[in-house]
Amino acid sequence: MLIRLPGVYRPQADTWLLVDALRQAAIPDGARVLDVGSGTGALSVAAATAGAGDVLAVDVSRRAALATWCNARARGLPIQVRWGDALEVAAERLFDVIVANPPYVPCELPSPPGRGRARAWDAGREGRAMVDRVAALAPLLLAPGGMVLIVHSQLCGVDRTLHQLRGGGLKASVVARHIEPFGPVLRGRVAFLEDGGLIDVGQRHEELVVIRGDRIERAA
Repeated sequence: MLIRLPGVYRPQADTWLLVDALRQAAIPDGARVLDVGSGTGALSVAAATAGAGDVLAVDVSRRAALATWCNARARGLPIQVRWGDALEVAAERLFDVIVANPPYVPCELPSPPGRGRARAWDAGREGRAMVDRVAALAPLLLAPGGMVLIVHSQLCGVDRTLHQLRGGGLKASVVARHIEPFGPVLRGRVAFLEDGGLIDVGQRHEELVVIRGDRIERAA
């Protein structure tokens, strides 16, 4: 059970798909981990209990950061929690593992909202405002031999994420998939998604994917 404050993103199928992928990745003992957009801290908790030695959890929501802190303290886990933009907070540091469940739902607004609950899922017209940032900057934050795990919907372009990670010098592939019925948010914008060609007419499900990128060179 995780403490979740009002307005904080509730762990859902994408969260647990990424948690499973993280566990299957068998992260090394003592690994340095960055949790991008920690929410309740589910991924940080999973990383810490799997043997990570240094976990940094960051979220732009103050309530989410507080929820992560509460869940870490309730379990006695040494998770560092920061409020802010994770990719800025983590700048100039290197990590063995980066996990990210960024906002990825396409919306009618050209850019993500700056506040409110919807910023946990709305990500611009293509759903890639944060996915693109993670894919571009993760290669710069990974230590030799490190890996990044990103979960998002096929609605916002799986091949594009793979291409970006490979362009950053990583070996990238899809390591997990899951078909999920549309939730309330996507059901409420079916017309927008159909008109934009993001789903087929009558489609009421999405495929969630976890993409893994590895920096294959090893430290000297």
